[in-house]
Amino acid sequence: VRKEGDSLYGRGASDAKAPLMAMLFAAASIQNNNGTIIFVGAVDEEGNATGVKNLVKNNMDVDYAVFGEPSGIKQVTIAYKGRLAINLKVSVEDSAHASAPWLSKNAIEETMIFSKELKEKLESGQEKKSKGMLLTATLTEINGGTSHNVTPKECVSTFDIRIPVDMNCKITEQKISTLVNEIAHRRKVEAYYSIIDETEPFEAPHDSPIVRAFTLGVMDVEHTRPTLIRKTGTGDMNVIGNQWKIPVVTYGPGDPHQAHTIDEKVSIDEYLRGIEILKKTIHHLKRLHDKNME
Repeated sequence: VRKEGDSLYGRGASDAKAPLMAMLFAAASIQNNNGTIIFVGAVDEEGNATGVKNLVKNNMDVDYAVFGEPSGIKQVTIAYKGRLAINLKVSVEDSAHASAPWLSKNAIEETMIFSKELKEKLESGQEKKSKGMLLTATLTEINGGTSHNVTPKECVSTFDIRIPVDMNCKITEQKISTLVNEIAHRRKVEAYYSIIDETEPFEAPHDSPIVRAFTLGVMDVEHTRPTLIRKTGTGDMNVIGNQWKIPVVTYGPGDPHQAHTIDEKVSIDEYLRGIEILKKTIHHLKRLHDKNME
């Protein structure tokens, strides 16, 4: 990371070095506090969340959790969508030479038809919903064929399905199962799916002490109420919140649109103000928690 002008540049400057260090400095500044702050640097947040999934196995006694991700200092993320990732295998009766394609169905072509219909059926009836409350089904990978001059008999595709907080993985999987069977029967192909990742959606209670503490912390420094947002992605807070049944939010300085860009950067002023907001939030959280325990 390097300093240029009024910004810090470098890989992960916004996502998520700035939130990570802001939380560390805020936690380290707290003195004479009767509570306990645990700082965790969990690996594989961009992958399958192996770090946080191992953490929850320890069954730690905690009341709240905050994850560091760039949200902008005037926004607090209270919800993330869940995720179902599936592999879909479509098979046809036989293959044929590419010079006589009429002799057999083409598994890749059938997969494209199958995938389009599956996506449309899963996403139907959501015209009035906001993006944060949409179920989305995205085709992300496709693999089929054994030779350049033979029609494929099998094709495997991958779907990344994001689930809003008013649904869950079980309901979504039941719908997938029904649709896969219906489409396969109608198209006269064989189709099977397997789940490769399953994460439930999560939303923190809006009136929980952690959400109220962040609201007060932002107001102290920025003199305005923060916006509570639902993000369309899936994060580590899903795992902790659902496993430990505690209020969890995600917060941090930085522009989320800067994440993974070539010239990723974070404003130094925003970074420093983010630290101050986190300091204020910790004090408010302790007070609100003690009040709830009375």
